[in-house]
Amino acid sequence: MPTLRHAALSLAFVSFATTTPQVLAQKLPSESPRTSSVYLQAGAARQDSVAWTLGMTLPWATWRKALWGGELRGHWDFYASQWRADGPTGRVNTTVLGVSPALQWRFDQGRSPWFVEGGLGINYGKPRYITLYKEFSTRLNFASHAAVGYSHGDHWQHEWQLRIQHSSNGSIKKPNPGQNFLQLRYALHF
Repeated sequence: MPTLRHAALSLAFVSFATTTPQVLAQKLPSESPRTSSVYLQAGAARQDSVAWTLGMTLPWATWRKALWGGELRGHWDFYASQWRADGPTGRVNTTVLGVSPALQWRFDQGRSPWFVEGGLGINYGKPRYITLYKEFSTRLNFASHAAVGYSHGDHWQHEWQLRIQHSSNGSIKKPNPGQNFLQLRYALHF
């Protein structure tokens, strides 16, 4: 799949070009505010399904909680995706719009560049997602994700995440096959 391979190589090049050993050793003080970001995300699922996503995150102002020696913060995640797969009559393209509240937990009282993240939101796909292997019965679905990530740069403006995202209608209507994507995200904070 050349397009997914090109995206992965481009993201890897950007990461290499923006990372230096001195920056990797930096820690961000927990008092520092988290900022909004824009991101590009690419993912793949079984049976030759791929997803491209553009999105943005908006932090929950100053909300934060100390938890298990780390720091928990929240943000809103707004996105537009294009899901592509082989369908009954050729290539299927479904545009997916979504919003998700997410919680991000950073180690070392929030000073670590490493974090884990999770969220649960909703998305809407048009046309309804129907491939050779599965058929969504609804356009409106739930979307959950779990991620591990790393921030770097002078002000931690660069962020990488490896994510698993699941979309399904929660068995509101049958069939409900769901779709799981493994995704790589690059975000630029501003």
